[in-house]
Amino acid sequence: MAQLPLVDSHCHLHMLDAAPDHPVQYLEHAREQGIGHLMTVSVDLDSVPELLALAEHYPQVSTSVGVHPCGRDLREVSPAKLAALADHPQVLAIGETGLDYMCTGPEDRDWHHERFRQQVRAAHLAGKPVIIHSRGAPEDTARILKEEDAEAVGGVIHCFTDDMASARRYLDLGFFISLSGILTFRQADALREVARKLPRDCLLVETDCPYLAPVPHRGKQNQPAWVREVAECLAEVRGESLGAVAEYTTTNFYRLFPTAPPLDRQATL
Repeated sequence: MAQLPLVDSHCHLHMLDAAPDHPVQYLEHAREQGIGHLMTVSVDLDSVPELLALAEHYPQVSTSVGVHPCGRDLREVSPAKLAALADHPQVLAIGETGLDYMCTGPEDRDWHHERFRQQVRAAHLAGKPVIIHSRGAPEDTARILKEEDAEAVGGVIHCFTDDMASARRYLDLGFFISLSGILTFRQADALREVARKLPRDCLLVETDCPYLAPVPHRGKQNQPAWVREVAECLAEVRGESLGAVAEYTTTNFYRLFPTAPPLDRQATL
């Protein structure tokens, strides 16, 4: 049986050098490395037209609609507006949204929490999952997701870096957990131990490019092709084959996003 290609479940294709005009180089390199689909994720509303254009032009690309928690745009994030923007076949999710206590102080917590809640409510209106960014705030992130009944729409904790107790909170809500190039970093032993213990049916892999380039590409602009290095590291940590990791992480992606376009089957591991 042919092995499934990998999916880069979280990247920012429009932020890559020359990507708005010439994304083909990144998509071709990704295909060569066995990546059959990628999700380019929204961080602000201004970039939504560009993201939609990419997704409409390239069938191996999907996208989302949302406002990053570190964004300083104080315009109202209306659930109805977000849900309307998400009413597009290539928009698979709301986000990325969530909490980031590294970029906001205690004095900002009220609006920070409220903007997060508004986007989870948009996911309910749209009937689509949420993509969650959480840094330094695992307890509050899980609490708000539970209070807003996010389990009903589902979602993924992208670029997960917390401990097993935090992972269990998200798993209890039915959320998936996505691992990035941080998994390959020299000082990420604790994260690798968590990755070893996580159940197969919750795991995704991502690049978060242009950020967080994995070993051996540290210091370079990350790109979707390098999700392969993340998957290879995950396979090594768990004592599995790369093909097995591709099989379950790609299957999980399509379980979370069942309306995602078909895989590019020309991308083979």
